[in-house]
Amino acid sequence: MDPLSVVFPGTWKLIRRTDCNREGERRAEPSLGEYPVALLFYDRAGNFAAQFMKRDRSGPISDAVASGLNNSRAQGGYDAYFGTYTIDDAEKTVTQRLVGALSRENVGMVVTRKMLVQGDILTIKLETTSAEGEVVIRTLIWSRVS
Repeated sequence: MDPLSVVFPGTWKLIRRTDCNREGERRAEPSLGEYPVALLFYDRAGNFAAQFMKRDRSGPISDAVASGLNNSRAQGGYDAYFGTYTIDDAEKTVTQRLVGALSRENVGMVVTRKMLVQGDILTIKLETTSAEGEVVIRTLIWSRVS
């Protein structure tokens, strides 16, 4: 199996985003939903950008008061941030340093994520908190675009 640093860089399109509590029960996430439109860009020079948009923004969307633990904050059904990243091949993690973000409190944030690339599918799992403060495991499934 090739190291993460070889197979990870590229452009990724989101397929699905789900939140489950520690017992495995699904939890709704109202700011972006389960099927947002999203793209990730990771170049080989160590730069990245992420864009997420709630698929249906036709109705009112309330902003989260604060970011979830270990996560950025969407506003109006949209979230975006960019910066630099490093890969730890031994741990299979990617550490992102947010240089810019839609929500100003996220600028300068550092997050580390476990990443698994199998063929053209990227799986990211992270622990965060729901709007109600419940701990949830978020799983994001991505498909390689390039």
